[in-house]
Amino acid sequence: MVIGDLGRRDADGYFWFEGRADDVIKSAGYRISPFEVESTILRHPAIAEAAVVGKPDALRGQIVKAYVVLKPGEVARPGLEDEIVDLVKSELGRHLYPREVELVPRLPTTESGKIQRYKLRPA
Repeated sequence: MVIGDLGRRDADGYFWFEGRADDVIKSAGYRISPFEVESTILRHPAIAEAAVVGKPDALRGQIVKAYVVLKPGEVARPGLEDEIVDLVKSELGRHLYPREVELVPRLPTTESGKIQRYKLRPA
């Protein structure tokens, strides 16, 4: 059975969950985990929620696109997107940063609150 989960086995024989195969972003030869980028974006003090997906790109195959929801009381302001990009660049690396950041009022979720990234992917 193929379930779409990605994982690895370490030198001690332990298995580690890495994410879902359908969520992996392939950009300029890199395999990028949305979860890793989302977790970093959430460290920004103005961000309540984040979802990252791959967006088709003629040059790179895909680019990283981030959808973010601001915390209550926060407002969109000039430079916020740049702050998010700089945070990811400094904590994860220059190849992982979102090339596009879109502020949204809410993210699509299941009844249990899990973000539905597939609804954010371009058709």
